[in-house]
Amino acid sequence: MRTTLFLALVCCFPLAAVADDFEQAKLHNWHQWRGPLANGFAPEADPPTEWSGEQNVKWKVPVPGQGESTPIVWDDRIFITTAIETDREEEQPPAEEAEAPGGNPFRIERPTHYYKFVVQCYDRGDGKLRWEKVVTEAVPHEGHHKDHGYASPSPTTDGKHVWASFGSRGLYCFTVDGEPVWSRDLGDLHMYRFFGEATSPVLEGDTLLVNWDHEGDSFLYALDAHSGKTKWQTPREPGSSWSTPLVVEYDGSKQVVVNSNKKARGYDFETGDVLWECGGQTLAIIPCPVAYDGKVFLMSGYPQSALVAVPLDARGDITGTDEVAWSRSSDTPYCPSPVLVDGNLWFNKSNSAILTVLDAKTGDPVIEKQRLPDIRNVYASPVAAAGKIFFTDRDGTTLVLANASEVKPLATNDLGDSVDASPALVGEEVILRSKTHLYCVGK
Repeated sequence: MRTTLFLALVCCFPLAAVADDFEQAKLHNWHQWRGPLANGFAPEADPPTEWSGEQNVKWKVPVPGQGESTPIVWDDRIFITTAIETDREEEQPPAEEAEAPGGNPFRIERPTHYYKFVVQCYDRGDGKLRWEKVVTEAVPHEGHHKDHGYASPSPTTDGKHVWASFGSRGLYCFTVDGEPVWSRDLGDLHMYRFFGEATSPVLEGDTLLVNWDHEGDSFLYALDAHSGKTKWQTPREPGSSWSTPLVVEYDGSKQVVVNSNKKARGYDFETGDVLWECGGQTLAIIPCPVAYDGKVFLMSGYPQSALVAVPLDARGDITGTDEVAWSRSSDTPYCPSPVLVDGNLWFNKSNSAILTVLDAKTGDPVIEKQRLPDIRNVYASPVAAAGKIFFTDRDGTTLVLANASEVKPLATNDLGDSVDASPALVGEEVILRSKTHLYCVGK
């Protein structure tokens, strides 16, 4: 008995040490879509305040194809995804065009050309391409919104492997040196009005979480990160969403929080069982949840505005009850996710340059409906580090604000290139992805 217990403890210690090492290392990297803490804040970064298309640009390299995925950074590697349209046309188009769920007011057409779906790794030091892998070539079964694309989900990494999702075109795992490990085909997503796909995979320990929300059979998947095999899958109500799950630990156990236009839900990380649910969101669910002080904050901004603060000890359906800590019905974001800094939620109204900052504990305004100077239409999510908040608009202009209780601009930086992808903050650098290039901005 004692021998068995001793061996069990010996086996557990290396695993715990590896987990601790990763938790420390991730603070110095940008390993997933919303950064080391999944809230847009980089606690160990000290990026530059000022730059332009030339000033403080360490390097700039062209990126083929189209993609809005955020650059993912680990040590000396940068990972992105892209979709490259080819000249090859499909041989036998479908006899009938599929109807768009919810109608097709934007007259989005299904493509007729093959695309290459590509994972790329760049050297952080000089921007040179280290490797690229074409994971598949296919004609997408649906079109996408004109501002969208086929490579919007961001990869994730633990420094040893990288996982990349192309939604309907598959989920892929490589070593950080580009060696294939596994792939999974979860089927085709059928998205509302052919708007396209966007939710990113989330790594937690040896589990990879995938939100599979669309107009057909929807699920939350928990996969073995090393094999791709399903640990559990939990059915969800049909309905498109573009929000990435959040894993949060509370009272000694982990929850997976997924926003939805039906009901946001918290799931038991180990089993996939529903712990709580809360309605009240809007039609288009794009912003990602963030957590602070025992609460999770869920927001959406189209066609109305909604924000609810849900206590993580909630159980059952708390829609419209006093168990909701606080709520708000104005000025929330459409595409960008909020950034959480020092207990405050920073976000913009819809896709505009109108800023609101709320005390996350109470929901009380710190800054309310203040128009930001020099920027306009914003798709990229704000990021923060070293007492600064960075807002980048679609023209490639980044407004840098002081982390203060009033709007205090520190710099306006014009990259001179269109940007929809959210920036990554690592060390003394900002990694920016434009429509055509990848930039490393540094001190």
